[in-house]
Amino acid sequence: MFTVETEELGTESLGLLKEQGIPFILLTNGGGKHETERVAEISEKLNVPLDPTHIIQSHSPFAELVKGTDEASALEHKCVLVVGGDGDRCRRVAEQYGFKNVVTPADIFMADPSIWPFSKNFTDYYKTFARPLPKPMDPTDPSKGLKIDAIFVYNDPRDWALDTQVIMDILLSSNGLMGTLSEKNGRTDLPNHGYQQDGQPHLYFSNPDLWWAAAYHLPRLGQGGFREALEGVWAATTGGPSKGIELKKTVIGKPHQPTYEFAERQLLRNRATTFSGATDLPPLQRVYMVGDNPESDIRGANSYRSEVGSSWQSILVRTGVYSGGEPAWTPQLIADDVQKAVRWALKASKWT
Repeated sequence: MFTVETEELGTESLGLLKEQGIPFILLTNGGGKHETERVAEISEKLNVPLDPTHIIQSHSPFAELVKGTDEASALEHKCVLVVGGDGDRCRRVAEQYGFKNVVTPADIFMADPSIWPFSKNFTDYYKTFARPLPKPMDPTDPSKGLKIDAIFVYNDPRDWALDTQVIMDILLSSNGLMGTLSEKNGRTDLPNHGYQQDGQPHLYFSNPDLWWAAAYHLPRLGQGGFREALEGVWAATTGGPSKGIELKKTVIGKPHQPTYEFAERQLLRNRATTFSGATDLPPLQRVYMVGDNPESDIRGANSYRSEVGSSWQSILVRTGVYSGGEPAWTPQLIADDVQKAVRWALKASKWT
């Protein structure tokens, strides 16, 4: 598996993998657009033909929740809140995944601007993409109104205040019904002091990164920054860890196990396609994870426990976040660039 950070090295490395018929995927904590759009951009930039099966973004695993998993029920026809990204691009990504009933904080705000009056300065922006709610928010009888069944943060939120308010309203609600307040909140006789014990929807984050490298000369706050801010508001509201109260949530993206599980499943599918003519394909034995971020790429590969028993080998390159020194997570190899990392992996696996 390879993450490509440098255009020239990426072109040569990916070309070599394709020439040798070696299965690969590109794993990124980026998102905010559909995989077809992302892979088209990469293909054009690197001048290497790719298809959507080669790319996994931070929110790609959410697609599995459309039909449900062993741990989570199907959400295809449920009402889900999608947060983050430019305009409603993330809503459209979710719909392309197969979610049939997707709302955004902008939809809720435009239906009732009093829900967060300080976002009125964004009204013209929200008008360009907000949609009518599938059910109205009726303060006289909220039980018949809008019900949210899952909350997904697909990408970095643009209006932290509105998004925080809407998410808090839902997490404190009864059964995910907008405009309600659970009577179980604060009850010390219940688990988590009654918080998130009344049918509230589950909360999902797609990217744990606190910082990311932007055009500015210093790192900028990422989705992880928004999550920390939300956790702070949650703790101030509920009493937080000092009272034994947690914000129940699922966080995916590198370096978390669920993202690597999803990536390995996709890699196995790619492998089966690549070697479709093989009569006796042996089990996947080794995966090389090449990346420039010790905290996400190397930590994720080193910590991952494969569902199929494959061994994951991490290679840290100096072409991005990491530039030298003792990395926080020790890789199997430190390489100067992606090209050298790929060639080392091919030699180590006795491919060439």
